[in-house]
Amino acid sequence: MKTHPVANTIRSSWLFALPLTLGTAPTLLGQEAEVVELPDFVLTESRVANEEPASSYAAPVSSLRFEPRVDLQSRGFGEAQGDITVRGGIFEGTSMQVGGMTIFDPMTGHYTAELPVPPMMLGVPQISTGVDHAFAGLNATTATIDYAWRPVATGGQVTAVAGTDALLRGSADFGQVLRAAEAGRPQIGFDGGVAYSRSDGTVKDGDHEFWRVAGRLELRGEASATQFFAGYQDKFFGWPNMYTPFGVSETEHVRTTLLVASHTLRRGEAVIDASVHYRVNRDDYEFDRYRPGIYNPFEHETRVTGGVLRVRTPVGGDWHLDMRAEGAADAIDSTNLTHGTFMSRSYWRLAGLASRRWVSEGQGEWELRIGAAYDDTNRDSGAVSPMAEVAWEQADAAAGTLTRVYAQASESTRVPAYITLNASSTGGLFRGNPNLGREKARNYEIGVQRRAGDWSVHAALFHRRDDPMVDWTYSFSSSAARSANAVKVETTGVELVAARSWEAVRVVAGYTWLAKRSDYFGADVDASFYALNFPKHRFTLAIVAELGGGFELRSDNEFRVQEPNALRGSGDRAVLSSLGLHWIPESRPEFDVALVVDNLWNSGFEEIPAVLAPGRQVSGGVTWRF
Repeated sequence: MKTHPVANTIRSSWLFALPLTLGTAPTLLGQEAEVVELPDFVLTESRVANEEPASSYAAPVSSLRFEPRVDLQSRGFGEAQGDITVRGGIFEGTSMQVGGMTIFDPMTGHYTAELPVPPMMLGVPQISTGVDHAFAGLNATTATIDYAWRPVATGGQVTAVAGTDALLRGSADFGQVLRAAEAGRPQIGFDGGVAYSRSDGTVKDGDHEFWRVAGRLELRGEASATQFFAGYQDKFFGWPNMYTPFGVSETEHVRTTLLVASHTLRRGEAVIDASVHYRVNRDDYEFDRYRPGIYNPFEHETRVTGGVLRVRTPVGGDWHLDMRAEGAADAIDSTNLTHGTFMSRSYWRLAGLASRRWVSEGQGEWELRIGAAYDDTNRDSGAVSPMAEVAWEQADAAAGTLTRVYAQASESTRVPAYITLNASSTGGLFRGNPNLGREKARNYEIGVQRRAGDWSVHAALFHRRDDPMVDWTYSFSSSAARSANAVKVETTGVELVAARSWEAVRVVAGYTWLAKRSDYFGADVDASFYALNFPKHRFTLAIVAELGGGFELRSDNEFRVQEPNALRGSGDRAVLSSLGLHWIPESRPEFDVALVVDNLWNSGFEEIPAVLAPGRQVSGGVTWRF
């Protein structure tokens, strides 16, 4: 099927790709006892079929809705409020990064995904667990999700969509190379985007109104890249039982400002990355939209300034060193979170990871990675987190295959958010606990990654011990909507992802099995909102099929068997699907006419216990790419 050139930078084919070509391998591997820098397994295309949701404009979180390794637990829909969980962890255990720099909200991890960045500016999210997360993740215990900056390119797109429940949305994204690179001068480019969305919602009091504006200036040379970004997003949305199980229509009004400056420099084999950011997040929560202020006002403003410096360089012999220093300073103003001992905190983190490769006596190479991280704040005790991995890799250029087998162990840590530490422990809807301290997680894992022609497979067996973890729980004997409690959780899991591409069909399938043991240390707990809200079995299937005549079918599917929960009003089994039908006229490939349906089967499954499921959403629209 013919496509417009700009469309090719956006469309998906869901394959693990190699950043270095295997065609260079025969000469290199044929040299006796010479260590070769084998390519990493990295993701260059999305593993979901529909990156544009039916319910609102696309956000960075949209590409995680059916991602095989991510369980996005939403209130209404993911672009409104989505908790990002990986491998049975909770939303607080996931670190979000843009360009390798952690961007977080110190009040609550519910706002982790509030990134006012148009997806067209970003690459495919890289999901790191185990050693990779332990090295890169600031204040997170389970996973790191990093969106790289996409180089500025001339072109853009304009989209207009209408749908059921009075849905109206539109967006415009554009990029322009202002000066080409020449005579040692960098290329200068600018891109930007605006977006708007409104709807009455698929359920009563499930309305929303969002808008976003963002711009970026980029200077890109042969060995360097510099980014300056500014973005703002304003989101109002309502949902029944958004945070409480009392049958009340709640609302959120979240406004987020993000400023970023970053620079990458290459000198021979050394790479230096430096970034700074400033983020302001304001939220106004109403427990009952029809009786505003019935409880104390829930209004908060958080401000975070952060920066990161990363250096990757050879250090002699076959050794390479990856070093990372990251820091952040936050402050919060709140009408409600005033019962703790501090309203500001500084974080700093130092991490180092040394690696060495050597040729085995047979075929392939061995790699050893060993390192540690030190995390500290001015309010909490510090922690040292060791990490180590041994791996065997083999590339066969003639057969077009690459195999990696690994075993690893790592630790990671985080400190609780302000809603945990500063909410009242004796009254109110959300009961905090100022005595909760640093959380720690240990991860042990073995796995294999295999790429052969149009196939790619990733399989892992892991065991993670969170001791302690902070969970939000419910007791039928309490008047609180939820309470913060410490819990020790042991999670064992299997993770499988396979991708296959044919000429006109592309498929990604995923499976996750999880089992948990928990200990709440005698606390009065009848139900867990997060730590024990997990799928025992979760299957995902993404399909894109080119039907001919310019038509393309995109289908995302998920089947899950959830751990029983006393608060969940739906069943524990669910089939969730998103279906998109696109028509790109062969004579006018710059146009894309699309019909998208979210929650195709109108499932009532509650992704978060007691939070009402969304109904079916249908939308249709046109995109013009230029």
